[in-house]
Amino acid sequence: MADRSPAPRIITSVARNSLKPLGLAQRGRSRLWIDDHGWWLGVVEFTPSRTAGSGLRVGAMWLWHDVDHVAFNVEAVRVGPEPFRTEDRFTQLAIGLGCQAAESVTALREQFQALPDVARYLMSRPVRRGYLWDGLDAGIAAALVGDPDAARDQFERVLREDPLAPWMVEAQGRARELHAMAPDRDTVTAWVARAVDSCRSKQGLDPAPLAISGTDLLVE
Repeated sequence: MADRSPAPRIITSVARNSLKPLGLAQRGRSRLWIDDHGWWLGVVEFTPSRTAGSGLRVGAMWLWHDVDHVAFNVEAVRVGPEPFRTEDRFTQLAIGLGCQAAESVTALREQFQALPDVARYLMSRPVRRGYLWDGLDAGIAAALVGDPDAARDQFERVLREDPLAPWMVEAQGRARELHAMAPDRDTVTAWVARAVDSCRSKQGLDPAPLAISGTDLLVE
């Protein structure tokens, strides 16, 4: 059922005030806002409740996953939806969510300023059984910064899991492919560039050619 309360209008107004000055773009007329960094996105979603209201989810998406939907590969903030009760009360709630979203976007930008920052973060995360994408992401980042041994360790971690679902088979297929090319940084970079370019197209984003400079992945 469509939300006929003032909640969507209030959320949109608050998001424009808090996120647009930071350079984020609203996706159509949705509750999604995108912070585009070429090969990764900061993603803000003012999550709707089942009736009227809003929560908040903020995170980062690595575009080397080459998917046609927004994903939260790293989750920075998750606030459960609060129902709309009165306009005044919800406006204050929305303003708080907008401020929290802006702070989280700024924190993600500072945390992931360069590819080595991303690689250090991804490789330092605790191993979670069943979370194959964690290992795949860490392996890709390690290969991109020129650490093939660490990359292969991460890919092997993915391959040791029991593939209990189709998505796990897919993740292991990518890990197997990348494990073979991990020592060749240029080949991995080309693989990532193709995946990012395809993902950006699927996401309706403008092309952003990528290149490696030193230990960073840059938008040309």
